[in-house]
Amino acid sequence: MIDIRRVFTQVEEIRHEFGPPPPAPLLRGAIAVVMTNPYAGRYEADILPMMKALEPVGVDMAERLLAAMDAPRETIATYGKGAIVGAAGELEHGALWHVPGGYAMRELLGWKGDRAAYIAGQGSGTTKGQPGNALAIVPSTKKVGPPGAALDVPLTNVNASYVRGQFDAIEVRIPGAPASDEVAYILAMTTGYRVHDRVGGLRAEDIAQWDGLR
Repeated sequence: MIDIRRVFTQVEEIRHEFGPPPPAPLLRGAIAVVMTNPYAGRYEADILPMMKALEPVGVDMAERLLAAMDAPRETIATYGKGAIVGAAGELEHGALWHVPGGYAMRELLGWKGDRAAYIAGQGSGTTKGQPGNALAIVPSTKKVGPPGAALDVPLTNVNASYVRGQFDAIEVRIPGAPASDEVAYILAMTTGYRVHDRVGGLRAEDIAQWDGLR
């Protein structure tokens, strides 16, 4: 079911935005895997087997991205995910990435919850995680598009989605992909605030470590 054609990685440093350089550059990275869409060109009622098959892909991609960024995991401040579905697929094929992509990054960054129990509870709020990092939902976007289509992947703080200075997005475009019968799944992370952020709001350093999922 998993037939990967390409892995695409991008990493950038932002050293200033026309103002004074910050104490350290902002590091932003994204990774995309381009694979055959097993449901392309037809309607399949039960697509959940693909979501399960994507779990090890998500884990591998999260680890590869962290290694490419060459940053300690404790410095990762924001994350996001996305999918670009080729034209012979449907938007729901991109939605298959929500669980395997999101939990791969959360667990890499220190979340200690019970993923299986959470999935079984359908996010009802009755299943709690344990104190740790990466407590916040991983923001996401998806689209159906042609080869070379660009996707702006949203980024928010790993522990509290409403840290205003870390609202961001990273553009991902894979030259020549995805083909009509393919799908590209994407993960993204950064190490902090937008350079020169100055619009107020909650600061990440003021967040208490909460119990459970919020």
